[in-house]
Amino acid sequence: MTFVNLEEKAVTLLSSTTVALNAVAATTLYTVPAGKRCVLDGAMLIAGADASNSAVTIGQVGALTDFLSTQTLTGVNAQYDAVYLQPVPNATPVIRKSYAAGTVIQMDVTTGAGGATNIVMLYGTLY
Repeated sequence: MTFVNLEEKAVTLLSSTTVALNAVAATTLYTVPAGKRCVLDGAMLIAGADASNSAVTIGQVGALTDFLSTQTLTGVNAQYDAVYLQPVPNATPVIRKSYAAGTVIQMDVTTGAGGATNIVMLYGTLY
């Protein structure tokens, strides 16, 4: 049995990607490097324009909601508004996926209603 020393691992910025929220589409945010696994922590979205009617998910290709289920960006109604997207903790522990090397992680815009110049910064732990 192999144990991972999580004290040596740190949450880090994995990628910074421009995502268009004005069209329904999936945008690749990150691909897990060969020989690594990745546990996502969250994603910071900085709006390029009013995105309050946009809805997004985050997860691996084929399961685009396995990290973050559909989130409507209510309140993100001006350029430079920022939100941190992550599974909401509650009384039951929130399971976070551990993605294998080569896994492509995408943001899927399920309702397009924002601008085209939004920045998504993905954070996680590689081990």
